[in-house]
Amino acid sequence: MNKKPTLKDNIIGYGFLSPALILLTIFLLIPVIMVFYYAFTDYYLLTPDARQFIGLDNFKRLISDPIFIKSIWNTGKFVIWIIPVQLGAALGMALIINKQRKGNMFFKVAFFAPVVMSLVVISILWLYLLNPNEGLINTLLAKIGISAQPFLTSPKQAMYTIVFVSAWQGAGYQMLLFLGGMQNISSDVYEAAEIDGFSKFQQFRYITLPLLKPTTIFVVLTTLISAFKLIIQPMVMAQGGPMNSTMTMVYYIYQTGFTDRMVGYSSSIALIFTTMIGLITLAQRKLIKEDN
Repeated sequence: MNKKPTLKDNIIGYGFLSPALILLTIFLLIPVIMVFYYAFTDYYLLTPDARQFIGLDNFKRLISDPIFIKSIWNTGKFVIWIIPVQLGAALGMALIINKQRKGNMFFKVAFFAPVVMSLVVISILWLYLLNPNEGLINTLLAKIGISAQPFLTSPKQAMYTIVFVSAWQGAGYQMLLFLGGMQNISSDVYEAAEIDGFSKFQQFRYITLPLLKPTTIFVVLTTLISAFKLIIQPMVMAQGGPMNSTMTMVYYIYQTGFTDRMVGYSSSIALIFTTMIGLITLAQRKLIKEDN
């Protein structure tokens, strides 16, 4: 028979929870409330006492802000490309090291190493590798007869370059998730498929992929959330350029809030960004429930 918690038990329980609740309030709840309030003001960081309530003026300004519109497009473009590229690379690497063979540990370390490295360090490293004049990548391309590419200095290539670098950096984490899912699939299933005459590709298509579905859903969700928060790579590698071709929503929030010091305007962008993420999350949950 379960004993009903007493007042003393509740006090002790909330006492253990209090450190986490205090930190949650200070670093999450209060900032969210402040952002919601500042979004409807003209708060300028250098003159905080002069802020005034201006209603929807910030949001009206956003509608005609070409950089804001461009940041939405760039963020969506990055999300659309990074998911298939990064997940495809992760699945391929997981397939490579799933088989028992010599050298697997080397490949595991090599594939996962970029994940534990700082994004700033990786961005600077690739910035040198992709240098249009002296970079190693263009040097190698010249060896095989391909002309030097502008990469980060081209509005057409900059975002795709960042997609490649981001996929290279993050695929190792998803690889481990896929690898764990693959190793949970019983070998008896594959043995039965071989007896039935299934080729390796048919085994992958009709056994591996369907049984990896729960893992794939989790990987897609985590990658999607991470992709929307893109800021370090475009900040370090291209400073949002050229011609704002790598300006993302999170980077624009940072630029307007901390560089231009327009806290009110930055808060309105953050509020729209949060709303977008919330709607996408709700849509995903609905799709997952319908699929199940």
